[in-house]
Amino acid sequence: MNFPSLVAIRQAISEGQTTCLDLVNFHLNEINKQENLNVFLEVFGEEAQERAKSIDEKIKSNSAGKLAGLVIAIKDNICYKGHNVSASSKILENFESLFSSTAVERLLAEDAIIIGRTNCDEFAMGSSNENSAYGSVKNPINPNKTPGGSSGGSAAAVAANLCQVALGSDTGGSIRQPAAFTGTVGLKPTYGRVSRHGLIAYASSFDIIGPIAKSVSDAAIVLEVMSGGDNYDSTCTKREVPAYSALLNSTKTKRIGYLKDALENPGMDPEVVTLFQAKIDKLKAQGYTVEPIEFPYLDFLVPIYYLLTTAEASSNLARFDGIHSGFRSKNAQDLESTYKLSRTEGFGLEVQRRIMLGTFVLSSGFYDAYFAKAQKARRFVRDKTLSFFHDYDMLLSPTSPHTAFDLNLDYQDPTVLYLEDIFTVQANIAGIPAISVPMGIHSNGLPTGIQIMANRFEEAEMLAFSEVLMNI
Repeated sequence: MNFPSLVAIRQAISEGQTTCLDLVNFHLNEINKQENLNVFLEVFGEEAQERAKSIDEKIKSNSAGKLAGLVIAIKDNICYKGHNVSASSKILENFESLFSSTAVERLLAEDAIIIGRTNCDEFAMGSSNENSAYGSVKNPINPNKTPGGSSGGSAAAVAANLCQVALGSDTGGSIRQPAAFTGTVGLKPTYGRVSRHGLIAYASSFDIIGPIAKSVSDAAIVLEVMSGGDNYDSTCTKREVPAYSALLNSTKTKRIGYLKDALENPGMDPEVVTLFQAKIDKLKAQGYTVEPIEFPYLDFLVPIYYLLTTAEASSNLARFDGIHSGFRSKNAQDLESTYKLSRTEGFGLEVQRRIMLGTFVLSSGFYDAYFAKAQKARRFVRDKTLSFFHDYDMLLSPTSPHTAFDLNLDYQDPTVLYLEDIFTVQANIAGIPAISVPMGIHSNGLPTGIQIMANRFEEAEMLAFSEVLMNI
C-alpha cells in the first residue's frame, strides 16, 4: 500500500479500494515491522485509528477536508495539544504540550491524521540525527547510514512508508538534507510563510516548518493548508496564500542559474556533479536557459550561519534551567548547582557546545567582533542572493556534496559536521524558499538530491518547476 501521492490515495478511497482506517492500520504495521530504524519516539495508534474511522464517515457524507486520507507524522519539536513533545532532549522528557502549533491545527482542520512524533537531533541541532537523547535514526535505504538531520526521523518515516507525509523544521537545511539522503521531497518555505507558533525554537530568525513528502503535489497541498497569517506569530505574513496544489502544471519556460562555485567545491563527490550536470543538459534540451553564476561566498555561509544561530540558541534555551521549566537534577543542593547540574545533565554535548559558542558570541567585548559582523554579512548575502532573481527565475545547486554517510563515525573535530550545511544555509540566511527533490541514484545505491531556490514567496513557481525537474 505504497501510494505515490494523496491524489492517488483519494482515488483509491473513492473507488472503494481502501479506507482511512486501512491506511492507518497499514502504517502502524509497518512502524512495528521497522522498529529497528528508531524513527518514532511515540506512536498515537489508537487515537489515529479512531480519527480515521471518523474521517471515513465524513468522506461518505462528502464533508471531508482536503487532507482526508493523509497520514502524517510530526517532528518532535512541533507541539500537539495533549501529547508529549521533547525536542528529543532529556531536558523536556515527559513534557506534555498545553496547545497545538498553528501548523498542526490547520492540518487537523482539513482532516489529516497524525500517527506519531518522530525522532530528531536534540533541539534540531545536527546534520546526522545522532544527537538525539533517544538514539540515532537509521536510514531505511541502508541502516548503516544516517538519514540526515535534524529532521532525519521525519524523512526516514516517509522513505520507509511509515506515513505519507511528515512535518520537519528547517533552520539551515534540516528538511532538505534529510530529503536528499532518503530520496524524498523536502520543502523549506519562505521565512514567514508558515507560522512558527508551537515550534520549539532553535534560532528564531531562521526556523521554519515544512513538509517532507513522496511527491511535489503532497508537499504543495500541505504547504497550502499550513500557510497564512497568524496572530500568534508576528513574523508570519498575512499575504494571500496561492492554491499551490492547483498551480503545478505551469509550462512557462524559465531562466535558470546554477551555482558554479558549488560544483567546483573540493568536497564534491564527482558522481553527484555528473548527476547534476545531466539534469542541466535535460533542462537545456527542453528549451530552458540554464547558465552558471558566480557566488564566491560559499566558504563564508557556514560561519555566518553558526555565529547567528548559536547566539539565538543561547538566548532561546536559557529558559530550560531547572527552575522555570524542564528537567531538574536530583543532585542539586542549592540555586547555583540547580542551574549547573540541570543544564549539564539535561542537554546533550552538541547542544551544550552551541549554547557555549552563542554565549561567547554575545558576550561583552566580542559582540561587535562576531555577532554584529555576522549580521552585516547576513544582509550582504541576502542582498546578493536576491539580486540573482533579477535575471533568473530559479537557482540550482546540489542539496549535499555527497550521499548519506556512515553512522557512528569518530570525529576528532565535531564541527566538521557543520560543513554538511554548506549548500543549504544560503536559503535560510536570505529567507527565501528552497526545495530538495530526488536527482538520481549514486553507484553506491544511495539517492542524491538537487536543490531549487526561488525568490521570496515564489513557492508556486518553485513547486511547478520542481515537478518538471523530477520528471525529466
